[in-house]
Amino acid sequence: MAMKMDLNAIIEQIETGEQDSVLTALQSYINEMNQCFTFSKGEGQDRERLGELVLAFLNRELQPSCQLACLETVRILSRDKYCLDPFISRSAMSTLARYAGIAMAGSTTPSHNQPMEVQGEGEGGEEGEAAEVSSDVTNKTSSPSENPDQEVIVEALKSICNILLHNETGQVVAADLQLIKGVAERLKQCHDPTWNHEVRFFDLRLTFLLTALRVDVRAQLAQELHGVNLLGTQLDAALGLCWPDTLETARAGSEGVPPEELPLLTREQTELAMEILKILFNVTFDTTRRKVDEEEAAEYRHLGAILRHCLLSHADGDERNEEFHSHTVNLLGNLPLPCLDVLLMPKVQQGSIEYMGVNMDAVNMLLEFMEKRLDRGHKLKETLLPSLNLLTESARIHRETRKFLRSKVLPPLRDVKNRPEVGSALRNKLVRLMTHIDTDVKDCAAEFLFVLCKESVSRFIKYTGYGNAAGLLAARGLLRGGRGSGIYSEDEDSETEEYREARAQINPITGVVEEEQPNPMEGMTEEQKEYEAMKLVHMFDKLSRTNLIQPMQLGMDGRMREITPDDLNKLTHNPLFRPEDPANSDDDEAQ
Repeated sequence: MAMKMDLNAIIEQIETGEQDSVLTALQSYINEMNQCFTFSKGEGQDRERLGELVLAFLNRELQPSCQLACLETVRILSRDKYCLDPFISRSAMSTLARYAGIAMAGSTTPSHNQPMEVQGEGEGGEEGEAAEVSSDVTNKTSSPSENPDQEVIVEALKSICNILLHNETGQVVAADLQLIKGVAERLKQCHDPTWNHEVRFFDLRLTFLLTALRVDVRAQLAQELHGVNLLGTQLDAALGLCWPDTLETARAGSEGVPPEELPLLTREQTELAMEILKILFNVTFDTTRRKVDEEEAAEYRHLGAILRHCLLSHADGDERNEEFHSHTVNLLGNLPLPCLDVLLMPKVQQGSIEYMGVNMDAVNMLLEFMEKRLDRGHKLKETLLPSLNLLTESARIHRETRKFLRSKVLPPLRDVKNRPEVGSALRNKLVRLMTHIDTDVKDCAAEFLFVLCKESVSRFIKYTGYGNAAGLLAARGLLRGGRGSGIYSEDEDSETEEYREARAQINPITGVVEEEQPNPMEGMTEEQKEYEAMKLVHMFDKLSRTNLIQPMQLGMDGRMREITPDDLNKLTHNPLFRPEDPANSDDDEAQ
């Protein structure tokens, strides 16, 4: 009750219209509620009334301290997703955009696009509060915008971010007001020292939310506002890059320094870079599904070179470093496949990993990142598949990448005593994934190994065992052997002496040499063998009729197909009958 009386008292003070009284009342509210993120429903109407009064007050001529207090109050109130009505009107959003310095004159074009679900990295904010990120950075330099107070700009940006995160109507209004154009204008000033870190960060956070929640804004940024080029320049500036050669990056002031000796990225650099990477992920979400022209390909190659630098850079703190690399890998997966050759372009330098005369630093980093995610074993579909898919597609189109990865993942086979899924080598870990409960995970692991085997069925079975390989082979219609549709060079598979000597004794199902087992039919007469065979057929027929199992057989096309009850009935009367043969083809029984 006391809190409600305080809120009513604040409302009464604001209704007086005296700036000093309003400032004192709002500052007391801010001090008490600044760390509050949950609100009681009983005070909802009072909070809405407070929001209306504060927004009306913002449309007056105010001293800077009063502007700041009003916007801090809006930022706190906008955390309550059930009391946003005062803030989602066109006039309210226009007022906040004006204080944020991103209002566009004459933005009256109605938008007919409905709010969309967040695609890609749908993290809008930490624990639901998109805008609450603190920073100790303060820059007292006056800005060239309509409102020179950068604290005011930041508070307005935080408020808009909260509104977008929680309310679809607010998202529609933001798109109508063309806020993306206003924020893009300021993003172009990435090399201007005027703007402090918080303004830059929340400009990017707002852009992320707009592109994540509105498909039309995403397309507008990508096409009309040349988003890939704009944000690539932002990323370049955030990382402090220079370009010693075409598509080859270095840290300004550290040219020629090996990647492992570069200084760690600061927290501020990493924060900005991760926001940019998330926006670029949204903007490029459909890139791999369409053809890109020559100009676009050049932009993506330029971006790819920056992403290569991100892969080889390290942030301050293990958790932040892994998150930074995760966003980098996610974005690399969106680039057109032919543009991934930029990962291999830098010259081989001292300390570089060289293979076939090519710099493999970036590919090796991706492999290590993938194995780290695999070892962790947590949410493999979300954490592992982006890097595993990226490695698979890179290996499919770049011979040097495939051969390097094969040397790391599928080295010449020497161990013929242990099953392919047993052991701590990367091959063993990936083969274990081929029987994972999640279909996407097992398919992706199998596809990666299949590509490393140049889609050769015999080689694939050699490294994984027929039992583990059967799922992919069945899906591809390759159970009878052969090769996939990929185009690869004709280099020979290398065989070790150990494998060559044991090859005849290897069980192709398990992929290892097994101890010779006694023949269960030893000592049986032909009549007894036939009796046991018919007994087994009847058991299968019974299980099939009760729908406990569905007997299958390998068709001539290399795919599995059902054995019908009629096929089983014929089999009980004629054990030599083959269901895939025509029913009247008696002459072919011996085939």
